Amino acid sequence: MTDRNRPLLIEVDDTSPADPGLEAPVPDTDTGPEGRALQAAARLATRRMSGLSRLAIWVFSTLFGFVLSVAAWDFVTNLLARDSLLGWVAMGLVGAAILVLALLALRELAAFARIARIDRLRQKAAEAHATADLPAARAVLSGLKSLYAGRPETAWGLSNLASHEADLFDADGLLELAERALMAPLDKAALAEIESAARQVATVTALVPLALADVAMALYANLRMIRRLSQTYGGRSSTLGNIALLRRVFAALLGAGAMALADDLIGSFTSGGLLGKLSRRFGEGVVNGALTARVGLAAMEACRPLPFRALEKPGTTATISRALAGFLNREKAETA
Repeated sequence: MTDRNRPLLIEVDDTSPADPGLEAPVPDTDTGPEGRALQAAARLATRRMSGLSRLAIWVFSTLFGFVLSVAAWDFVTNLLARDSLLGWVAMGLVGAAILVLALLALRELAAFARIARIDRLRQKAAEAHATADLPAARAVLSGLKSLYAGRPETAWGLSNLASHEADLFDADGLLELAERALMAPLDKAALAEIESAARQVATVTALVPLALADVAMALYANLRMIRRLSQTYGGRSSTLGNIALLRRVFAALLGAGAMALADDLIGSFTSGGLLGKLSRRFGEGVVNGALTARVGLAAMEACRPLPFRALEKPGTTATISRALAGFLNREKAETA
């Protein structure tokens, strides 16, 4: 029989450490803002279709064009048989449509040729810098003069270049003079476009609660930003050319891991983690705006006909700070 005066002891198999400090920390499921909208837009823009998908698109588009052309031909011939005046009007409209399509195709080809021309100038300039080839540097200079002739923002730079190029007899000095004279005003305009796009993406992400609206806005804003950057540095407006340039920039950033933006990047100029905890949507807006600025800087290098040497390359943190200054002030007022 158990003695009631003795204390009751119950043995429990407890393998937990005696020191609470040795326990594993509680996992934090809230990882903060990650810029999901722009990362999703980048994945959509760089997604490559399979061979079967491309074949299906080509077959159905060709079939659609063939059926449309036969239907238009039958429509015009039948209308000519019924009424010659209406038939000739329909033929004129069909001819105008074909002419417009041909002009659009020529514009796309001209835009691709312009992008290729700028790429060749940048490659030749890099080679002239590396080999100190003076004739190659003068060829690059001639190409830049032809590219920027007649533009008011480069008029002073062209005149300055014409008055000083005869005094230089080394490739590095000649190309650095061209970069300071021609690229400085264009870089300023390009940075203004990048900052405007970053603010726009950040504002839409913070204020629009719809699920796919921020992704669509990120794609649209980045495509428009790249189009304007291409026009700033001498490219032509082209839908297919701008999409190809956007895919190239996104692919380069994704390949380098630059699209994986964490809180420590924006933490250098604002308390990004604090903002993400106080206001989730505003934190996403900050990160998406910062990613847009990073995409713009990469597109700036891709559209620029000269690599950064004489002029300082714009820093990511400084550009994001200028772009999101007003947005962050607004968020701090909202969360205060």
